[in-house]
Amino acid sequence: DPNCGCCNDWVEYLRRDGFRVQTFDTGNTAMRQRLGLPLKYASCHTGLIGGYVIEGHVNAREIRRILTEKPDAIGLAVPGMPVGSPGMDGPEYGDRRDPYDVVLVLRDGSSRPYQSYFRT
Repeated sequence: DPNCGCCNDWVEYLRRDGFRVQTFDTGNTAMRQRLGLPLKYASCHTGLIGGYVIEGHVNAREIRRILTEKPDAIGLAVPGMPVGSPGMDGPEYGDRRDPYDVVLVLRDGSSRPYQSYFRT
């Protein structure tokens, strides 16, 4: 989404982690629909890597994991914009860390937790 500042922060995070990233500044609602990602998993940016949709502030570790495990799935999502996730972790947020899940979005549109962060 060209109007989203945290999208650039997430892209830079991935580049620092060794990913090559190409960006297209367009709205992502049509892209999500084209890729088959249900709207309930929406966030501010949509990516595609290795045939998997990556929606929102997904951690590099989970992207590498899905590429290794190769599950039969649409991809990964971090719905919303949780503070503390990659790209939402800048100094403007201080020490705030919201609990969140990276979910594996299955082909039938359902999901299951893939990894949890900041849960006590």
